[in-house]
Amino acid sequence: MGILNIHLPIAGIEFSVLLLILIGFCVGVLGGFFGVGGGWMITPALNIFGFHMAFAIGTPLANIFGQSIGAVRKHHRMGNIDWKLGLISIATSVLGVEIGSRVILAMEKAGDVGIIVRWCYVFLLSILGVYMLYDYFVIHPRIIELAEDERANHIPPGVRGATRISDKLHGINIPPMISLPASGIDRVSVWVILSVFLITGFLSGFMGVGGGFIILPVLVYLIGLPTTIAVGTSLVTVLFTAAYGCFTYAVKGRVELVAAFIMLIGASIGAQIGATAVKYIKGYGIRLLFAIMIVLAAFSVLTEQLYKANANPLFQTFAGIVLMGTALAMSATIICKLVLQDRKDRSGRNQELDV
Repeated sequence: MGILNIHLPIAGIEFSVLLLILIGFCVGVLGGFFGVGGGWMITPALNIFGFHMAFAIGTPLANIFGQSIGAVRKHHRMGNIDWKLGLISIATSVLGVEIGSRVILAMEKAGDVGIIVRWCYVFLLSILGVYMLYDYFVIHPRIIELAEDERANHIPPGVRGATRISDKLHGINIPPMISLPASGIDRVSVWVILSVFLITGFLSGFMGVGGGFIILPVLVYLIGLPTTIAVGTSLVTVLFTAAYGCFTYAVKGRVELVAAFIMLIGASIGAQIGATAVKYIKGYGIRLLFAIMIVLAAFSVLTEQLYKANANPLFQTFAGIVLMGTALAMSATIICKLVLQDRKDRSGRNQELDV
């Protein structure tokens, strides 16, 4: 056993303490900033570096629950949470988590569940990332151009009609209808919301994620929330789904608590940094960084799958480098932006005092 390695009794393997802390810190920064739990990164990372897939799915949920508590408190203080929507989401999210976890255990008994989970990661991360990049580089510029044309021609906003999916979903008139004033939504069917969170809950239990990497784009593109509100609100859902997911996987003996605790040390620090940085980067900037990150994550999981298929250790090494390199680079970008903006704010305050 190396000096930086520790024996994990439940998973029955040795693992680097430094690597666990580093994974936790990156996940904390990214989770607090993007409003995601980070399971989309922890599960592939743990699997790439030696965890059996069932433990790689169950263990992150304990870590996600712990780090989400601090991030939710931070976003609540900044006014970034629609509590009404977040609490409604719990109803079907928990049900979805239980269904997903039962499917995983059934598949584990039948054969190699890792192959199916990894391909699900590749598919979902790729689709979400590519669409968000398309939105940033194609749809968003068109919206800006349309708004400028409306102002130039004195046309009231929205006269040309809305084409967003969220507007179509808001038009579904299946009672009961509710309003979400904190998110600026006048009217939406509660069944639309419950259906969306049932699906994200299932994915949380099936893939070992808090669900945030899917909930964030769902809240933005399907429900129609502003990005900063979507970030904070998604963390509320992540908090509860991860809590239940951790419980149900622990009962089934698939949570490595020692590893989860060590990762939480780094995550608790990183989550505060990430949540603070949200106020310094605009909504579409957050979406761009998120899209780039999950596309690269999908690529790393694909590389891991190639390793499993070909037994070539170079694929596994490359997958680990891509995944951790992406997480470190994105965390560094967020931290640098936070530090630079903080210095700028302090300089501005000092100038005001001098005057």
